[in-house]
Amino acid sequence: MSTDTTASTDTTAVPVPPSAPGRPALDVAALRAATPGMRHAHHMNAAGAALPSTATLAAVTDHLRLEALLGGYEAAEALADRTERVYHSAARLIGAAPQDIALVDSASSAWQRALGALRLKAGDRVLASSSTYVSSALHLLEMRDSHGIVLEVLPADASGQVDLGALEIALREPAALVTTAHVPTSSGLVEPVAEVGALAARAGVPLLLDATQSLGQLPVDVEEMRCAIVVATGRKFLRGPRGTGLLYVGPELRARARPAAPDVRGAQWSAAYRYEVMPGARRYETWESSHALRLGLGTALDEALDLGVPLIHDHVTALAERLRTGLADVPGIRRTDPAAAASGIVTFLREDEDPRRTVRDLRATGFRLTTVPASHGQWDLGRRGLDRVARASLHVYNSADDVDALIAALTARERRRRGAREATSGTPSTSTSTSTSTSTSTTPVPGAAGDRADVIVVGAGVHGSSAAWQLAVRGASVIHLDRFPAGHTEGSSHGRTRMIRRAYPAEVWDGLVDTAYGAWEDLEAASGQRLVTTTGGLYARAVDTPGTLRGPGCETVDHVRAAELFPGLRLCEGFSAVHDPAAGVIDAHATLTALAALGRAHGVDRRDGCAVLGWRRDGEGVRVDTEQGVLHADRLVVCAGPWTGELLPAFARSLSVVRIVNLHLGSSRRHLLEPPLLGAFSVDVPDVGLLYGIPAFGGAGVKIGLDHGPPEDPSVPAGPVTEAERDRLLGLASRFLPAADGPVEETITCRYTMAPNNRFAVGRLPGEDRVLTAAACSGHGFKFGPALGAALADLAEGKERADLDFLSPDAMGITARPGPGAAR
Repeated sequence: MSTDTTASTDTTAVPVPPSAPGRPALDVAALRAATPGMRHAHHMNAAGAALPSTATLAAVTDHLRLEALLGGYEAAEALADRTERVYHSAARLIGAAPQDIALVDSASSAWQRALGALRLKAGDRVLASSSTYVSSALHLLEMRDSHGIVLEVLPADASGQVDLGALEIALREPAALVTTAHVPTSSGLVEPVAEVGALAARAGVPLLLDATQSLGQLPVDVEEMRCAIVVATGRKFLRGPRGTGLLYVGPELRARARPAAPDVRGAQWSAAYRYEVMPGARRYETWESSHALRLGLGTALDEALDLGVPLIHDHVTALAERLRTGLADVPGIRRTDPAAAASGIVTFLREDEDPRRTVRDLRATGFRLTTVPASHGQWDLGRRGLDRVARASLHVYNSADDVDALIAALTARERRRRGAREATSGTPSTSTSTSTSTSTSTTPVPGAAGDRADVIVVGAGVHGSSAAWQLAVRGASVIHLDRFPAGHTEGSSHGRTRMIRRAYPAEVWDGLVDTAYGAWEDLEAASGQRLVTTTGGLYARAVDTPGTLRGPGCETVDHVRAAELFPGLRLCEGFSAVHDPAAGVIDAHATLTALAALGRAHGVDRRDGCAVLGWRRDGEGVRVDTEQGVLHADRLVVCAGPWTGELLPAFARSLSVVRIVNLHLGSSRRHLLEPPLLGAFSVDVPDVGLLYGIPAFGGAGVKIGLDHGPPEDPSVPAGPVTEAERDRLLGLASRFLPAADGPVEETITCRYTMAPNNRFAVGRLPGEDRVLTAAACSGHGFKFGPALGAALADLAEGKERADLDFLSPDAMGITARPGPGAAR
């Protein structure tokens, strides 16, 4: 973050960081981990409101807490230096001087104050590009009607950009202002701002640049672009909070552009009938503003500067081009970006479908996009005859996997639509497809009419997603169901992180643990992502407590040695611990994202938000009734977590569902809670329970929780963390993690499905050889996800897995013929 504390009267322009040849790639995994919103969905709406980082969120909330403790004025005074640095960061980003910057609450406010200061009058000509944003266009239209200005909309050339020849001709006559949007809201177009600025400067006409959709993803240099005015928002590609914006007014124009409505912030009332405006751009500010939001904006600006806009630009434009290329191969999809599209925004539509329906369906499966109507861009969309388009916009926390997942989702959606048309008409669709076949076989297409597959997998947590991928890799057609939309938080697999360890209570687990470590390596190789980070682990309990963990490579240590290994964990005398050097942290969110993408890439027909009502044996296969219709398959795999007892009644009496609460905590000494000074850990606290934790990782604070909780009905949405639950964990944190003295960064609830002796049930359902399950993983099953997915695929193929006999349903006592799952 910037440490520049120079006063705002500094008039030296700060140069934009140059593009360095051979720039390294962004560390997308770290950026995703430091972005809370990426745990829940494929967020592709940066052009609407990008996801802020954990640090930006903390900057806002910390200041709000300070205001609550000190008062608003006192808190602003206490952090005045930090607020001052926001001006320097904004200036540095666009190559300006700090005194040229005003902080406002939106780009529209910035536009209105800048235009008001120009005091346009009847007959003044304003030349506007067709990329002009709706609010700006509405303001110009109103000024035409109320002030008599002459408004001329410049034509676009064949590429979609402003026609520079037409602009040059228009500037032969006197004009008061030229305005263009660097990137419009309605497409990925990039306007040739430097060329527009040069023409305007040659004619002595100020250029007002709307950088709302470009600042943060494209380089902006006010000197090179010859801008007199720049307006921008904080919430888009800058990743700042909503309710923030920037206004740049160059010193030459500022000398004659007085605010139309001066405020005490920007002017001094010096005598009864006299006032003087401030010399810098703060003359356009108002006294009342959110200091918390401005500090959040400052954090976001510093993060963009630290990454470097050229590097951000390389990343988002590469992803956007990958998406445009991929969309070209999706049947029924038409790209609507003009030829000059070169930003992180991509627009498209599906022929004969309202884009709002397209986006709504995608949202139900975990994709965050939006639509842009012609009413937001009549000079662009209206001119091109487009009523509305779907818009995806990418940022630093997006990866190629997000793009590929969206393309796969659109392709699968079109396949289902085509199948529905065939079922209605009785004839095959003539639509082209990447999987078109001329075969006359009557075998149903997976996911198409008839809705039949080799295997139906129920549950999209780590076990179900692993099983679906493994089955598809082996050539099976798979329909993958989950009762909730993608990214939900009602089950057991959501959240940032999980623990992996070799330390287990009995040798019988050792073989499966070895298999799990190998399976994670296989998944990392297949996904091209690092999903497991070795940190080491300490698992402590009172010395007189019976039983302990053990395992290959593990050793027992006393509390003194434990403090040497993990200074961030405080164990008092009377505790011992097992040290597991192979323990580590699993990136849970990245794992689920990777498994979903791999599954789709291998043809898995993923259907989120599709609840199973019941199932029954049907001849040589299985019939599954869902809220969306009847499905058929040769085999059924149930990985339904808390809903296992509902779908497999034989398990109902053996399983219990409990509520689990986690907190992520900040720290004033964060290094003590990060590897290597802290790794994965647990402490069996007498008379309390097992406290477990994961070190601060990927931008998140240390995570803690208790491994048991009260019973919870999974048919009722999980409620928020209560004050009592929060206080209980905070008390344990102060006892065992003294460095965890910061705010609660995040609260999480999930559900454990507990079985007798904390065992699992993995295998064929007794009496029903075409139904398999991985059930009741008792709060420690995530680490085995890829291994159990492969095991379920083996069993579905008829292979025996004697190594899992100790986890079979028979071993749990599930021996009676279960019968079908009852409809709800």
